Amino acid sequence: MPFLHPHVTIWFLYAAITLIVYDNVAAADEGPSDSPVGPAPELYQRTTGQGIRYLRGTQADDGSWSHHAGPAVTALVATALTRHGRSVDDPMLAKALRYLENHVRDDGGIYQHGTRYRNYETCLAIVCLTEANVDGRYDQILQKADHFVGELQWDEGEGHERSSLSYGGFGYGKHNRPDMSNTQISLDALRALGKGADDSRIEKALIFISRCQNLEGPHNTTPFATKVEDGGFYYTVAAGGSSQAGETPNGGLRSYGSMTYAGLKSMIYAGVSSDDPRITAAHRWIQAHYTLAENPGMGAAGLYYYYHTFAKALDTIGNDMVEDTDGSVHDWRRELAEVLTREQQADGSWTNQTARWFEGDPHLVTAYALLALDYCRPQPKPQPNQ
Repeated sequence: MPFLHPHVTIWFLYAAITLIVYDNVAAADEGPSDSPVGPAPELYQRTTGQGIRYLRGTQADDGSWSHHAGPAVTALVATALTRHGRSVDDPMLAKALRYLENHVRDDGGIYQHGTRYRNYETCLAIVCLTEANVDGRYDQILQKADHFVGELQWDEGEGHERSSLSYGGFGYGKHNRPDMSNTQISLDALRALGKGADDSRIEKALIFISRCQNLEGPHNTTPFATKVEDGGFYYTVAAGGSSQAGETPNGGLRSYGSMTYAGLKSMIYAGVSSDDPRITAAHRWIQAHYTLAENPGMGAAGLYYYYHTFAKALDTIGNDMVEDTDGSVHDWRRELAEVLTREQQADGSWTNQTARWFEGDPHLVTAYALLALDYCRPQPKPQPNQ
């Protein structure tokens, strides 16, 4: 769910890794040698434009989309609109931002009263408001929200020392079990606020993230570390451990796509080096499971969340092309844009027939699709080294 480039060395490592080609999307024509990578500009503009027109026609009078879900969906939509060139003076975006402001709470959080998703909603709002903060109008709100998020981390302040399997993670709220999804979204928010790998909250989060990887090593000596050991990531090591993809016969927690891309991205945010075994193991998992046909390990469940995380992670790495095991080079931006164009509804929206995790809501799924497409913008063709 809701972006910056890390060390350049990641690019060189990732460029050397081969990935299995997604064979369910027809390969695009090569085109002339000087053509850009990514989707055809006309296709891209048409697809994104139709999505934005759908959102313009479905915004509620209070400025929200899917207001029953609190500010989270509206924050995602507004972030997508900002990234696709809508100014804060655009009436549609201005109404959405006022709706988010109306959810600012005395404790600094930005959430709906009575919700259990305080961290999730606040972090998505932080990302949105930082991008709309063109004149410093949200400085005070963001400063308080920054403090609020820090108070939700499971650490010594919650009575959890480093040995606790909850240590460093973020959950939906102050006393909710931490998980990888909330943790990666929290790191997105901290990065949006300008925090680097030396921020103590990011350093602590890396401990939790490393323990949610199926990889034994000095950073992960948990009981689950040796039961799968494929380098992928699962939902949470805390509170007895859980994977949305289920367990193996020996009690291991199965890795799956959206959490593996989230884990890789988050480790890069935390400054883990390109040759670290955790990074190389995650790359190997991606190599073995690279696909756009499904959320690997989950099928259609959480598919658009996966698309967004997939695109965000690959963009964070900074690599335009990926190479399959046959040595064929593939343009992941073009492939993903073509999938999303094909799946777009006649009214410009997207939805997932598998409605788990609210993906039956076209506002949420359209926001995910537009955010993913933001990372798929046509790029200048890479030039050979001189």
